[in-house]
Amino acid sequence: MSDKTSVFLDDLAIGQEYQSQQYQLDKEQIISFAKQFDPQPFHTDEAAAEHSFFQGLAASGWHTAAITMKLLVGSLPIGNGLIGAGVDVQWPRPTRPNDTLRVVSKIIEITPSRSKPDRGIVTVECRTLNQNDDVCQKMLTKIVVMRRP
Repeated sequence: MSDKTSVFLDDLAIGQEYQSQQYQLDKEQIISFAKQFDPQPFHTDEAAAEHSFFQGLAASGWHTAAITMKLLVGSLPIGNGLIGAGVDVQWPRPTRPNDTLRVVSKIIEITPSRSKPDRGIVTVECRTLNQNDDVCQKMLTKIVVMRRP
């Protein structure tokens, strides 16, 4: 997976930011994902969603998380891949049909391993934003990052 654009533990610095590409979400994607993985009426039925907590069709938070992961893979060039070691996720606002999502990731902590000198844990704050820069998902994730081979 590593190439000349890949980054490793030694290449990272607190405060570095990475920007993803954009992803356009539509009603059909929301309904299809929800029917498979989160079959609740406010995710699968426009009419029912109008009378729900969300007052309209909303993507499953897990759908937003899956899109976020896709965007992270394309924007965080970690040489050994994005190996998760823990995550805290919040959805401060719903993701809606026709939202265009992007992820801004910021390195907030780097902890070299004491017992395994070839790696460390990097804490990354990821904000998934819509086209209006509203935060649809906040994620604090810890990833295992290897040192440069």
